[in-house]
This record gives sequence, C-alpha cells and structure tokens, in this order.
Amino acid sequence: MEALKPGTRAPEFTLPSTPDQKVSLSEFLGKRVVLVFYPADWSPVCGDQLALYNELLKEFADLDATVLAISVDGIWCHLALSADRKYHFTLLSDFEPKGATAKAYGVYREKEGVTERALFVLDTKGVIRWSYVSPVGVNPGADGILKALEKIPTGE
Repeated sequence: MEALKPGTRAPEFTLPSTPDQKVSLSEFLGKRVVLVFYPADWSPVCGDQLALYNELLKEFADLDATVLAISVDGIWCHLALSADRKYHFTLLSDFEPKGATAKAYGVYREKEGVTERALFVLDTKGVIRWSYVSPVGVNPGADGILKALEKIPTGE
C-alpha cells in the first residue's frame, strides 16, 4: 500500500468525532486541512506528536488550516485522550469498518491493524498538496506541514 501523492483529490470520508456526531471532509472545502493519521491513542510518540500540533494550532490557524487527527481507535478512547491532554482539535475514529479511511489514503498497516504515521496537507479544493509517511516510531514534527502550508498560494 502506498500513500496518496500530491495532486490527488483527497478521498471523502465521514467519521465519528463523538458517539453521536460525525465529521465529513467535505465540510472543510474552502479551508486548508492537515490530516494526521496516527497509529494509536495513548502511545508515547503519538502523544508527543499530537501535543506538538495542539501547541501550534495558532500557527496552523494563521495559515488558514484545520487539523483533523485520525486513528483506528474507538471514539471513547479518543474522547478520554482529548480530555486528558486538553487537545483543541478534532480526533476522528476510523474504527468501523476498521481502517477504511486509512486504506483509502494508502496508509493502513494491515498486519498490525493500525494506520501509518502519515501526514497530508490539503488545499481549499480538497487536493493533496503534500504527503509524508514517517516511520511509526518517529515523531515527524511540524516543519514539513508548515512549509507545505506556506507554499500553497493564497486562495488555494
């Protein structure tokens, strides 16, 4: 499986953000989106990565970007993590059918049943402008995301 490349239209998805609310990618047309696929809630590397993005939310907002984080963990696990860590961005559950969204983006690890540690930057039309797959045990940081957002022309 290979991650979707820049220039590809991002596949649409609708995933739960709470037990009774869902979020669709199409709701963000007109905004830049940073999709963060991460392997598991409560893992040390994932916690560090998501904490960094939480700290940089103002920088992302200044670049007109919204962060959506996706893993195959259940929604209750996401809610507990988000409350404990005080995240101010949306965690989405790709739990059932397990990994369907990650598979559509080419970042599902079938053998382990988790997603890759993958990043996608989308322009305002929902086109992937930058993608990166990090080794699972390595926090990819935010430099690549910020550089990719800065390269997108105004209005795209």
